[in-house]
Amino acid sequence: MRILIPVLMIFAARLFAANVDLHDAVVVVRPGPAPIAATVLIEEVQKRTGIRLPIATSPRESRPSIAIAEDSNIPAEGYHLYLDRKQAQPAVVIEGAGARGELFGVGNLLRLADMAQGKLSVPSPLDIATAPKYPIRGHQLGYRTQANSYDAWTPAQFEQYIRELAFFGTNSIEGIPFQDDRPTPVMKYSRREMNRIIGEICLRYNLDYWAWIPADFDLNDQAKRAALLARCEEFFRDTPELTGIFFPGGDPGKNAPEMVLPFLEDMAKRLLPLHSKARIWMSTQQFSAAQREFVYQYIAREQPNWFGGLVGGPSSAPLAELRGRLSARYKVRDYPDLTHNKLSQYEVPDWDPAYARTLGREAINPRPAEYAAIHARTGVYTDGFVSYSDGAHDDVNKVIWSALAWDSSRSVRDILIEYARVYFASSVAEKAADAILALERNWRGSLADNGAVEGTLLQWRELERAAPWLENNWRWQMCLLRANYDAYDRRRLIYESSLEDEANAILANAGKSGAAEVMNAASRVLDRSDAHTATPELRARIVELCAELFQSIGLQSSVEQYYASDPQRGAVLDFIDTPLNNRWWIEDQFAEIRKLPSEDAKVERLLVIAHWEHPGPGSFYDNPGNIAKSPHVQPEVAPDRTYWWWDRGRSRARTTWQITMWPRAMVYEGLDPGGKYVIRTTGAGQANLRINGERVMPVIDGKKMGEFKEFPVDPKFLKERKMVLTFDKPVGEEDLNWRNKSRLSEVWVLRRD
Repeated sequence: MRILIPVLMIFAARLFAANVDLHDAVVVVRPGPAPIAATVLIEEVQKRTGIRLPIATSPRESRPSIAIAEDSNIPAEGYHLYLDRKQAQPAVVIEGAGARGELFGVGNLLRLADMAQGKLSVPSPLDIATAPKYPIRGHQLGYRTQANSYDAWTPAQFEQYIRELAFFGTNSIEGIPFQDDRPTPVMKYSRREMNRIIGEICLRYNLDYWAWIPADFDLNDQAKRAALLARCEEFFRDTPELTGIFFPGGDPGKNAPEMVLPFLEDMAKRLLPLHSKARIWMSTQQFSAAQREFVYQYIAREQPNWFGGLVGGPSSAPLAELRGRLSARYKVRDYPDLTHNKLSQYEVPDWDPAYARTLGREAINPRPAEYAAIHARTGVYTDGFVSYSDGAHDDVNKVIWSALAWDSSRSVRDILIEYARVYFASSVAEKAADAILALERNWRGSLADNGAVEGTLLQWRELERAAPWLENNWRWQMCLLRANYDAYDRRRLIYESSLEDEANAILANAGKSGAAEVMNAASRVLDRSDAHTATPELRARIVELCAELFQSIGLQSSVEQYYASDPQRGAVLDFIDTPLNNRWWIEDQFAEIRKLPSEDAKVERLLVIAHWEHPGPGSFYDNPGNIAKSPHVQPEVAPDRTYWWWDRGRSRARTTWQITMWPRAMVYEGLDPGGKYVIRTTGAGQANLRINGERVMPVIDGKKMGEFKEFPVDPKFLKERKMVLTFDKPVGEEDLNWRNKSRLSEVWVLRRD
């Protein structure tokens, strides 16, 4: 009996938790035109199962039902999704707070449903009553040349994507009607026509429609000012319903708030007669503290009725400051950058420079765990967000942000399982969710030391074999591209690094073998990478997937082949063969060395190259920004690295100069108290070094990238056999553009006995 009771309990639990079959269900709606939620449910189920659910105004006794109804007692945009077993047949009920609540309830049902060809079921028990935590949950989908995919879309693709974002609670879409008028061969519709269509889609789905309208010219130019206002009025008349206008204070644009606010007043005079509920919002991006104060004082004094609130975002005032300076009458909206990996608001932490050189600023970038942590940290100061996005490559990040803005207590993995279930298939949902998390982990730490990258590729290859019918699914293709590209980068990095080590070993014999001979031999070694012998099959697969993604969603992975607007805008195919060692720099050094007048001078320069990162016994080398080459840098929570982008990504500069960082501290232990040491650095501008807290001055003070600074080490710093290096903030650079500020790229502690 003691054995039987637990067995019966397990059997009962399984029976109670069994899925409810809905393959022959009827969709029950109120009389009149079918709500958009019913249309979405019927069409999306048919795509995934081949089943066309019939629609009716009352249930049928012989068939299960899915009932969609309004309930005015549910909080705004919320819904109650539950299984009603009181009927003769099972009934799934979606009671929503208006049309939005119904749509979001259907989205949740699709995320939970088990769907396959000819099959549709839902889990039991099922009882979810929920409403969103944040009222603003949106994404920017700008139909412009700069986007790496949206500009190639048709109205049907925009509608499908907007619909799918609503599955996870997105309630706002932000267009870009004017900025960036460059022509592009991938656009199938005029910008005016497509912006009108996007507005109509939002109206059809009962979603808010915003517009991002900057002034990227001097507002003192009255002709340009009047022209933009005229275009605004035309857009306002074209658009069936507008929720808000977001005007960035900067990025782009450099207008002072004294010019911006009167311009927005004039914009409001054209907006409100046509869209009385719409409001104008602005950011303080790139404003100085004094300029921000002017904005706060103006809002407090004028209390403008046309003003909706302030927007955070890259180079803006902190969200806590915005919330603290605004009255409760106005709201705060975040503008998080979900689309970029470097030179951005949220750079990938501990990113290997090999990725930065090839995948670059705007690659396919699922970062679910990281963005969940960022949302938890920033969302509390806001009324929600509309994200910055320049393409579909950040799709996972959009879903994470939307889902957490609805319910911040949710786990990232559970959200990804629903993502994979609704966009891929129930049969692979959990494994695909874990494989997406693995893609994020691929980007953490030293690439050469991250053997998990190969495991991630195996995960996605197994999923390919398990679900061949997903080969044309663009989200699936993006994940496969990343898995293959990551592994390709790693194999190339390991192989090309070994070639450079071999070449350096040859150069180290310059004094014996002669400069000309070792340069020729080293060049032959470095040239081996031309044959792609590291991993040709992965390269071929990457090329294939880039072609497939251009066909499926217009993803522009190449400037020449697929019309990317700029090498930084996701053109990963153009950098597939970019050297991951210093080959280009070494070749240029050889060209200079061959011109030197004496053999001794040539040998001296070659030995510097040979021992650059391996300065010999008792000496140390660090490239502080490179997680793989900075053993003496103290770990930091949010390191301020800069991955530089020179010569449109084709810089032949030494790779170690193309990533810079001011470390919190660098610690060297086990030094010889009787030894003689010199600290050498490379970088640009100032390097205000302290040794054990004491400021020291350089005896060699190169200012340009690649030039050396050298600081003698006083014996007093060696008494404890330990040195701690820190760097004071450069002085007099407060008004410099970030590109022109001082930076640090390399540090040596050289023993000079």
